[in-house]
This record gives sequence, C-alpha cells and structure tokens, in this order.
Amino acid sequence: MVKVQLAEGINWVGVVDWNIRDFHGYMTRRGTTYNAYLIQDEKTALVDTVKHTFSNELLRNICEITDPEKIDYIIVNHVEMDHSSSLPVIAKQAKNAAIIASQRGKDAIIEHYGPDFNIQTVKTGDELKLGKRTLRFVEASMLHWPDSIFTYVVEDKILMPNDAFGQHLATSERFDDKVDAHVLMEEAKTYYANILMPLAPLITRKIQEVVQMGIPIAMIAPSHGIIWRSNPSKIIQAYLDWSAGVSKNKVVIVYDTMWGSTDKMARAIAEGAASQAVDVKLLKLRAADLTEAMTEILDAKAVVVGSPTLNNGMFPTLGSFLTYATGLKPKGKLWGFFGSYGWGGGAVKG
Repeated sequence: MVKVQLAEGINWVGVVDWNIRDFHGYMTRRGTTYNAYLIQDEKTALVDTVKHTFSNELLRNICEITDPEKIDYIIVNHVEMDHSSSLPVIAKQAKNAAIIASQRGKDAIIEHYGPDFNIQTVKTGDELKLGKRTLRFVEASMLHWPDSIFTYVVEDKILMPNDAFGQHLATSERFDDKVDAHVLMEEAKTYYANILMPLAPLITRKIQEVVQMGIPIAMIAPSHGIIWRSNPSKIIQAYLDWSAGVSKNKVVIVYDTMWGSTDKMARAIAEGAASQAVDVKLLKLRAADLTEAMTEILDAKAVVVGSPTLNNGMFPTLGSFLTYATGLKPKGKLWGFFGSYGWGGGAVKG
C-alpha cells in the first residue's frame, strides 16, 4: 500500500473496488472505494472497516503501519455491510479494542455479528481522548441509516462523516486536488441524487447543527471516494443547494419507445423546450440507466415522462423508473406525461 497521510498520525487504510458496477441498483461506472482511517496517538483508533471481501487487504494495510493488537478503539460510524462486514475479522486481531458506536449502531452490530463485542455507545457531544488528539461524535440518524454517526478529529479539524459527502469513484489518488474536479463533482452529485435525495430536510438540519456547534472543518474524509482537503466548503455548499432544491432552467425527458412513435414525441418536446432556451436532457431508458436519470433530475425544474402502450399498460422500463423515482422523492419538480398507443392508450392512463 502506498502510504496516504491525512495528517501526522492519521492514515487512510481503506481499499479500492475497481470492478463494482452495481451497488444495490446504483450503477457505479467508475467503481468505488471503502475508506477506513487509522489514527495513532497514545491510543490508536480505527475509524470504520470495509466490505468483507476486502477484509484481508484492510488487515494488510493496517499491518504496514502498526500491529493490529495495538488498536484500542474501532469506531463504527455506520453498520451497513460495506463499512462493517470486516468488523469480526479486525476485532479478532485487535483483541483488546473497544467498539464505539451509537446505541442503534450497537443494536445493529449485535444483530448482524452477535453479542461477543465490547461495545461502548456515544451520542452527540461525547468525546474520546486518544492522547493529544480528541475524537468528538455527532449523531446523524437517517443520514442515511438510523445508526449513523460522524466522527470529528478536533485538533486536526477533520470530519469523518461516513456516507455523507462521498462518491463512488475508484482512483489511485485519494484527495480532491489530485483528481479531475468535474469528474469528482459529477460523481458527488450522482451519489447524492441516488442515495441521499429523499433525506434532503435532514441534511439541511444536520449541516446547520454542525455549523451551530462551531466545528471548523479543514478536511472531510468520507467512507466512499475522494477526501476533500483543498476546499471542503465546496461540497458542503453543494449539499446545501441540492437539499434546498436549487434547480437550473432544465427539463429532463425520460422515455422509451417500441416502434418509434414515442421517440418522435419525445424529440418534438425536446425541440420545443430548446427553442425557449431551456437546457434539455433526453434520456431513452434502454440507452440510459436509472442512476443517470435521477442524477439529471436532481437539479432540473421539470421532468417529462413518455411511454408507449404495452398490454394496455405502461412500458416496463418506465414502470421501473417511476418506482425508483418515487423512492428517491425528488421535490419541487414540474411533472408531465405523454405516450403513444394503437387503440387503448393505457400507458398514459397508467
């Protein structure tokens, strides 16, 4: 492992998943990472683990820096399997380590992995002294699971917010100033749109809460993708804009077609919108995926959905899209529907 240092005594020990392309329905065309961080002081803490298929790689990365038996604390910010399923392997090596989690995190650890762990619970404002360094915890329930917490390294002003501010982006670089800025923000937007969009009100409140706590942030080290060190305020502002529903003068046309009629209608709508200086995104669902569609919808003012009629109902790809979109709850959009048919017209009625 190439050593990746966030600050003296704080190292990235995570893994890169270059080949994953489907993250429970989210199309990860650029792969992802599972980030974990080792903090060494008088006491040593490991913040998060990784997906179980990479547990041996995580263990090797830790061993290149320290003996796992010297780990005193394992911080579990979030119990979803991509961040905690290596916990049994790591805990077996870090025999004396206490597990730090929220109360709901403790319950979830026991449910997933059994009761044989020394688990200490924390809540907002609680602190853990490692020596010269202090870890402060912030509860972040439903961002995006009930158990979620943020870990903040007080002296270094580093926020480790697990799934918040992340991206599914596999690269050999670890920091925002070392990758293409456009690609980074594109993947951050995709991540927000397809995972965090339904939680917009909670996101706004949590960011405001952190600001009111007077927590200065010099670096954001999420659990997926790139670490924000050059300008963390950029992604914070983006989250505030996205959660507030800030939109562009843009319409997204999502459709599918059987024999070309719905395609002609979609193109006519696109031409009409473009003639009024509206930014148009035309997405045929057998050429684009649901992940791309929701990313474009995030900052659009309007969404227009078109379907041909099949068996007196909606075409299956549109049914899948509407189910996916309903779960993500995009707010403040103007919706329109159109379709084609031979005799019954069931698609638009559906």
